[in-house]
Amino acid sequence: MHAESRRRLALLMIFITPALWSVNALVARKAPGVIEPHMLAMMRWLLASFLFALINPNELWVHRRQIFADWKQHLVLGALGMWICGAWVYIAARTTSGANIGLLYSISPILIVLGSALWLHERFRLTQTVGLAMALLGVLHVVVKGQWTALTMVQFAPGDGWLLAATLSWSLYALLLKKWPSPLGAGSRLAVISLAGAVVNLPFAVWEFVQSAGPAMTHDGFMLALIAAVIPGVGAYLAYSVMQRELGAAKVSVVMYLSPLYTGLISWLALGEALQPYHATGILLILPGIYLVTQSKNKLN
Repeated sequence: MHAESRRRLALLMIFITPALWSVNALVARKAPGVIEPHMLAMMRWLLASFLFALINPNELWVHRRQIFADWKQHLVLGALGMWICGAWVYIAARTTSGANIGLLYSISPILIVLGSALWLHERFRLTQTVGLAMALLGVLHVVVKGQWTALTMVQFAPGDGWLLAATLSWSLYALLLKKWPSPLGAGSRLAVISLAGAVVNLPFAVWEFVQSAGPAMTHDGFMLALIAAVIPGVGAYLAYSVMQRELGAAKVSVVMYLSPLYTGLISWLALGEALQPYHATGILLILPGIYLVTQSKNKLN
């Protein structure tokens, strides 16, 4: 596949990946009483590691020495992307609201853009900055349901602290994934990082198993872990890695601004909740914003 085809595929993934990630929110809401947070995260990434490894097992064997040499990087990425952005999100989902999730996650693309410019030296032009601002306004408009005065009435719960940490962790994960090059393809690299994430989650999962009054994991809990491993795990993380490789960390960060629109769409299809005018307004801001952010240099000049 030549460069332009890869870029077009990456652009298409921007509109698919948030749908895959939205499944994790459903898993998080179903998990309490069925499976403990760290057990869910540990099982999710252990299963995902196995599935990632099936993509190209020979590559893992060929680069085995390099994998062991970079074990510290893999542990850091596993902790950031699969522990803090895994189990901590499941803990947060117990007490935080959907509006707060949208507000806190809206911070991440801004942090990634700043980090990409200052640390990774990625160029982010004025037109792309305007696009980022438009997308941010669009997502906030959806989060507050078109009632901007609602921002003054936002109340923060204990889960928001966990979620804020996960948001900051995801930003750092995205930047380090680009900062630390690897000879591995996207699938093989994620197989290693996912396994590292499962290892980091393991002692906390064991603690939950010992301390839990109820079952740490049930059959339904295993099914939730399997769903989380396949759809928002293998599907979303693999797509994100491919997009970041082709488009850069800053451009890909705006993918998160599509999540509120997908949540509204899923609620409409699965729960029968009506779409509202603020969804349309959000679309009119977010989609043009993403278009401006993801345009290539030549098209903008």
